[in-house]
Amino acid sequence: MASKVIPWYKKKRVSQVQSDYAYHHTKHVVKQQQTESRKSSSKSAIQVQAQATAAMAEPAYTVPVFRQRSSEETEEYQRVTTNVGKGLAVIQEELHRMRMATKAQVESLELQREVRGMMSKRGDMLDEIPKMPDFLVALRPHTVWEKTPVKLFCTVQGNPRPIVKWYKGGAPVDPLSAPGKYKIENKYGVHSLIISRCVVSDTAEYSAVATNPHGTATSKAAVTVKRASGAGESCHLGLVPHLTVIHPSKLEVSLLDRFSVSFGVEGGSISLVCTMVVVPDLPNLPPLAQWYRDDKLLKPSNLVEMAVGGSAARLMLPHLAKDDEGLYTLRIFTKDGTAEHSAYLFVSDAPPSAAGAPGAPMSVKAYDINADYVLVAWKPPNTVNEAPLTGYFVDRCEAGSDSWVQSNDAPVKVCKYPVHGLSTGRSYHFRVRAVNSAGISRPSRKSDKVTALDAAESERLQGTDEGYVTIPGEPTDVHASEVFKSYVVLSWKPPSPRGRAPLWYVIEKCIAGTGAWQRINASVKLHSPRYPVFDLQDGQKYQFRVYSVNMHGSSEASASSEPVQKVDQDGVPSAPGQVVATRNSKSSVFVQWDPPKQVKNLMGYYIDGRVVGSKEWFPCNHKPFKHNRFVVHGLIPGETYVFRAQAANVFGLSEESQESSPIAVEPALATPSSPFGITMLSCDGASMTVAWKSPKHCGGSKVNAYYIDKRNADTLTWKEVNLVAVTERLCTVDSLTEGIFYEFKVQAGNLAGVGVPSAPSAPMKCEAWTMEEPGPAYDLSFSEVRGHSLVILWKAPVYTGASAVSGYLVDMAKKGSSEFVTLTQEAVSHRYLQVSHLEEGQTYVFRVRAVNANGVGKSSQVSEPVCARALPGAQEIVANVDGDTGDIFLSLEACEICETSKFVWSKNYKPIGDCPRVEVTTKGRTSRMTFTHPDKDDLGKYSVVVTDTDGVSASHTLSEDALNTMLELSQAIRHPIVPLKHGLNYEILEKGHVRFWLQAVKLSPSVSYRFIVNDKEVTSGEGHKISHDVATGIIQMTVDHFTRANEGTYTVQIHDGKAKAQSSLVLVGDVFKAALKEAEFQRKEHIRKQGPHFSEYLYFTVTEDCTVMLACKVANVKKETTFHWYKEEEEIVPETPPNVLSGACALPIALFSRKDQGVFKATLGDDRGKDTSLFDISGQVFDDIINALAQNAGASASELVMQCTPEGIRLQCYMNYYTEEMKTVWKHKETKIASSEKMRIGGTAEMAWMQICDPSDKEKGHYTIEISDGVQTHTRTFDLSGQAYTDAYEEYLRLKAAAFAEKNRGRVVGGLPDVVTIMEQKSLSLTCTVWGEPTPEVTWFKNEQEVCSTEHTKVTFDGGKFSSLIINQVTPEDSGKYSINVRNKYGGEFVEITVSVYKHGEQIPEAKLGQPKSATPAVTPVPPRSPALPSKTPTPSKSQTPAPPGKTPTPASTPAPSMRSQASTPASTPVPKSPTPTPKSPTPTPKSPTPNPRGVKSPTPPRFMKSPTPPRK
Repeated sequence: MASKVIPWYKKKRVSQVQSDYAYHHTKHVVKQQQTESRKSSSKSAIQVQAQATAAMAEPAYTVPVFRQRSSEETEEYQRVTTNVGKGLAVIQEELHRMRMATKAQVESLELQREVRGMMSKRGDMLDEIPKMPDFLVALRPHTVWEKTPVKLFCTVQGNPRPIVKWYKGGAPVDPLSAPGKYKIENKYGVHSLIISRCVVSDTAEYSAVATNPHGTATSKAAVTVKRASGAGESCHLGLVPHLTVIHPSKLEVSLLDRFSVSFGVEGGSISLVCTMVVVPDLPNLPPLAQWYRDDKLLKPSNLVEMAVGGSAARLMLPHLAKDDEGLYTLRIFTKDGTAEHSAYLFVSDAPPSAAGAPGAPMSVKAYDINADYVLVAWKPPNTVNEAPLTGYFVDRCEAGSDSWVQSNDAPVKVCKYPVHGLSTGRSYHFRVRAVNSAGISRPSRKSDKVTALDAAESERLQGTDEGYVTIPGEPTDVHASEVFKSYVVLSWKPPSPRGRAPLWYVIEKCIAGTGAWQRINASVKLHSPRYPVFDLQDGQKYQFRVYSVNMHGSSEASASSEPVQKVDQDGVPSAPGQVVATRNSKSSVFVQWDPPKQVKNLMGYYIDGRVVGSKEWFPCNHKPFKHNRFVVHGLIPGETYVFRAQAANVFGLSEESQESSPIAVEPALATPSSPFGITMLSCDGASMTVAWKSPKHCGGSKVNAYYIDKRNADTLTWKEVNLVAVTERLCTVDSLTEGIFYEFKVQAGNLAGVGVPSAPSAPMKCEAWTMEEPGPAYDLSFSEVRGHSLVILWKAPVYTGASAVSGYLVDMAKKGSSEFVTLTQEAVSHRYLQVSHLEEGQTYVFRVRAVNANGVGKSSQVSEPVCARALPGAQEIVANVDGDTGDIFLSLEACEICETSKFVWSKNYKPIGDCPRVEVTTKGRTSRMTFTHPDKDDLGKYSVVVTDTDGVSASHTLSEDALNTMLELSQAIRHPIVPLKHGLNYEILEKGHVRFWLQAVKLSPSVSYRFIVNDKEVTSGEGHKISHDVATGIIQMTVDHFTRANEGTYTVQIHDGKAKAQSSLVLVGDVFKAALKEAEFQRKEHIRKQGPHFSEYLYFTVTEDCTVMLACKVANVKKETTFHWYKEEEEIVPETPPNVLSGACALPIALFSRKDQGVFKATLGDDRGKDTSLFDISGQVFDDIINALAQNAGASASELVMQCTPEGIRLQCYMNYYTEEMKTVWKHKETKIASSEKMRIGGTAEMAWMQICDPSDKEKGHYTIEISDGVQTHTRTFDLSGQAYTDAYEEYLRLKAAAFAEKNRGRVVGGLPDVVTIMEQKSLSLTCTVWGEPTPEVTWFKNEQEVCSTEHTKVTFDGGKFSSLIINQVTPEDSGKYSINVRNKYGGEFVEITVSVYKHGEQIPEAKLGQPKSATPAVTPVPPRSPALPSKTPTPSKSQTPAPPGKTPTPASTPAPSMRSQASTPASTPVPKSPTPTPKSPTPTPKSPTPNPRGVKSPTPPRFMKSPTPPRK
């Protein structure tokens, strides 16, 4: 677009309303150039719009009347033209100048009128909007010399007009304190402070504080006063800096690449960049650039980043929000004024937080700021397809915090909300969220920071004339400043005088006319002269009054307000008027509309669009647009749209306007640009054939005429070549003189008229071509341009040379390079070539050379540069079959199209035209080529080109396989069948019913069908039920009683519209027998289930503790139902009786092993019947149970533990349960171990073990146990090597020695009783067998005193095996505790015997261990039995039961021995032996040098014990 340069000193600071509202335009000053008009007076479409509109309706271009001349008139026409040409040109130029001047004057007057109207409206609107103070021109710092004046000035705006006060270092500047020193002025809105004759003490920070009822603004600047060198005290800032030699406005700046219309999304980021050329280009002096959004100057912040340098001006928006949408303008100050460029930025809504939720509000601002009250206002979001808004939530947070607090409990319905309850002196941010029935929107961008301060507080603190005031005066002017349906805002003026003490207010209300006043802010100290009231009843009128209160007391009540009723003062505006859409560009449309009749303080308009034929509307803008005309960008070229508008104000959105008329997205109609690339194709000495290239811009209408002019290269007069328009880009110019150089120029015409002529061609000599090689090819064009490939096409040369053209060579080079590369080794015979392996984004040029038998001819003109990049949205040709008709077709949906576009289909790049084999149809942006009778003759490469576009094209190769596939699909569509998911099948139901069914993919409600069994149709009736379900596509027939008569063939025939289907099922032979058997079984099952029965037959489970449970589930039981378990027909009575009423019964089998194999049976019965379930635990079932146990055991298996024994080293693995039936493998160094004398393998119920007997170094290494459960192998390992093996081997040797000692120590093998009761005068013989290796020593004791052999007491020890203590004629003194000590070098044993002697005639005393009794009369002693010979390996004798008390032993017998206590020798204190045998510990305990307590024995482990069980770790 043209740029316009305006000198900065002439630029008016007036907001201008542009008539076209272009979103992508550039202003720059250019010199007015005069262009020569064609001799034919072609009228501009803009000047005569009515004629252009009429011409658009004509089918073809009409040749002007002045061109329709006969041959006789031509010569006269040329003569007259020569004489009056100059005069006619002058007259036409003057007429054109006058027309343009008149038009410009009219437009200027209209524009001025409209501007005045808009400015007056804008002024009225601005006067009505309250606004806090804002500095337009802030204070600037100054550095001055001593005794010189300085002037500080600023410009501030606000509504109402702010009051400005000056401060020095925070203290007020008082002109009266130093007369003549300070001067404060306020002229035309410029506030100034003049300090005359500055001194060093005037160096300070000066501030201007602007205040109005809506807030306070401050501007600060430093003033530095410098004293001349040597004049005494100097300022700390040092020397005054030098001014810049060159000001940025003295640079020459030319804009190059400009930013275009841009699109962003909330939460994203975007950069607007404009490159430029700066003269002179000084690195330390960049141009002065300013950025504007909607004519408002932008300043750098965390939301806006600006940079100028590196020959570019950049604007970065890092956190996009809809507030950022608008027209962005870059203004750069130059030597000749300013250079500007503008483009629109659209910011769309981010994805909603919930489906259907509205977009976020925008433009959140705070007004009427007070100590504890702020009025927050915002703009409503556009709702296109979302549900209507129900209200808004307003959130606040303190500055520096991320904690947001919701201010209103219920959604507010208007775009204003008074936030009260703020903390005085604190700063806040605000945001808003919209609400509808679907959810809550994302929050808006937070507002600027505002501080809750009373605007009059500074006056109170700085005032000096109210010091005597204690009790304040009453407020005045109490009124409702905001009245809405949901709240009312009360406002009043602070009291005067008010005093210096802090002030607050008390508000009372009453229903109008009643006088019953009620306080409404009892719990809130109100510091601001504003208060929102929410709890007013609808329809009631209220009056309000206010008190002023401070620490000294309360004022009188203010005057009552006028009656206030809570109603909406106004509503949404009416709908906008007629919407008109006109063509603008290839991707945009200009939309304008009439303003609504009821404006009601408009915020702006929302514009929505919709593609014709679609029901979905889309937003064209996302922020209210203030004017009633808008350019909608980002549309699909060639697509047709309709538009509508909505007006927005504080109450929301109006009704939608009526839709505009449909409009296709096309460029505005204009004359075409000039053709170019004129080249000579042939010459015979009297004529020349020339060709040219199409205009780059057709002007929105098809180019249908070309006019050629010629001239002698030595003259300036142009002559027309053709009076009748040429439609092809090729023309033969006759009547030329051989040897003369000629120049040509061409004009193109369309419906809008004749465009500007081309530049004159290079001089061409009229000389006959006689070379034998062919002439140049021409009209190079490109198709199917993609990222890495393209197709180049050309036309055959007009001059063929001495022989026919046999082929072509194609050369390629990168743009800017002269090094061409030939793409083909041999000439191609056709006039197209597909070029591949291109670099995406690279630009190339091409040329073509024709070849004949005589050689290679002239090169064609170099083609236009082409970039290897696909068009945005480019589609490929799709080959498919019509689902309704079965036609095979190729189709393309164009990404771009215009009204004049046509789809040109080609086969092998030859236009198809009117061919009976295909039929081409076009609808909208889609063209379809349908094959009428497809066969192998249709195979080939098809391409399509969309004319009057930027190269929309595509191709597709139709292969034989693809054609055959589509032919099959076409046949299926033209002769449809009902597709079946499942063919006819049968299913056995309960009660023995048989269901025959099939399922179709889809059925319509009008489907019809019939069942045929053995060639006879079956209908629904007794014994047969036939039905179907359209939703599932199932057709079924149920046979109630299935018997042998039902054997045969079943068929279903379906008719659904035109589609048919048939499916059969042959149910004979073995298949029928199986079905019949299953039906009879189900029938019996149904009968069985009428009584108590098993709903689930016996099955097994394994619990965590490895108990096998045989379980079943029962049904239809009652209290009287009995349940029994059996194994091999032998009844099993479990500890817990089965409870059938629970629905499940189980039989636990603990410690499961091979002994539990067998057939288990469960029976269930009562008076209604009986049911039985069998479970055979053998074979595979047994293996499955073992595997289940192994899975549990393997999962619970501990790591291998080493245990040393006297026999060797044992590795043990603990688990929940172990049995030898488990598949357990021990490995040593990956070699399987078999059980042997050397390696013993065994286990207990809690562990598996492997013992290495008599270990040696060969047994070192890695040991592994593998427990397999049939699916998974559980592995545990132990490394028996190194120190672990050394320690284990030492422990083994120690235990082995201890066992040997235990085996060979001295001990009593047998023969001694524990207690002896004998009558007085009898002889007592205590005899026992002893053993030990070497032969032990034997010592007898009585009451711990050694017994020596005497006549009364005789001690014998025969053969080293038998020891006796014989007491002749016992007396009561012989009663006592006797013991024998047997020991050798390995140890010994101490055995105790209690002897009781009673007198003759006395009752035999009860034997008490360890207590001697009175002797009984003597009896004749009986010789003792010969003790039994000891076994080869002595083992402890089994304990014997003592004789019952009261039974007197006969004199002839040896007293029955009772249980005896054994202890290792020597013994300390004899302990009585327990009469109940205690199980001996299977773990051998090594011999201890310290004696154990008496009665405790360490026996030798018997050989039959396989595994000592150590304590579990």
